[in-house]
Amino acid sequence: MAARATLEALLRDRKLDRTLTSSLPECPGEDAVSPLGVEALDRGLAGGLPRGQVSEVVGPASSGRTSLAWAAMAAATRRGEYVALVDTFDRFDPPTAAACGIDLARLLWVRGQAVSKTSGAVDPAWLPGVRAVGGPGTFVERVIDRALKSLNLVVQSGVCTLVVIDLVDVPAIALRRLPAATWFRIERAIEGSDTAVMIVAAIPVARSAGGKSIALNLSNPTKPNLTNPTNLSNLSNPIVWKGEHDRTRRLGGVRTSAAISAARSSQVRHVGFETALING
Repeated sequence: MAARATLEALLRDRKLDRTLTSSLPECPGEDAVSPLGVEALDRGLAGGLPRGQVSEVVGPASSGRTSLAWAAMAAATRRGEYVALVDTFDRFDPPTAAACGIDLARLLWVRGQAVSKTSGAVDPAWLPGVRAVGGPGTFVERVIDRALKSLNLVVQSGVCTLVVIDLVDVPAIALRRLPAATWFRIERAIEGSDTAVMIVAAIPVARSAGGKSIALNLSNPTKPNLTNPTNLSNLSNPIVWKGEHDRTRRLGGVRTSAAISAARSSQVRHVGFETALING
């Protein structure tokens, strides 16, 4: 123990103690996190996403990925912060975002190129950010490369305290081919800053050593009984309905569960919450 204490002291003296688990507080201060604005998740995250770190939100379609990202951006703009969205395939809808509480005047929208979900071919010879190709997937690959370069420029500027990159519709084969160096550069750019980066995708992509992974899933999805909608409010059904009359009743959102994990902890926290109805 004495030898370990001596080694830790040497690391601290030379400012090399950033990765020491003994130096990490169990509950970070309010200034060290970016609250998502979803009470259950913020409790599970000990306040919110850690600033200066890369975190991810992943899950299947309609699990609440986009809703959660928009809730986080809305919460940040309400606090007077500036946020950025790298919209890889141009899926963002400003009127809907404004209705969800995002202050568009405080949003930097990096608009990507719309790509059909049926044309997501990726050339096997493609190496992200290194080698372009001339195959059928050239267009998709170029769009992804531009999004990643935009993300790098935005985080280096230090203007926005929450930066979201939407990779929801990026083909899984392309996500798996992204080199780890891509995210190491992002982590280095925001290290020690007030900026939190959120990756939104269908499958796990990356997180920094101090970042969080939020895996979403529908809470025990079952087929709704539309002939008896009064029974749709129980927790075993993920569908949330609004309105009491058949003519006014509409789909309002879904109940989602989240598994929160971190690289430096073996503990996985499970929370449940409701999200508004937003595509993704």
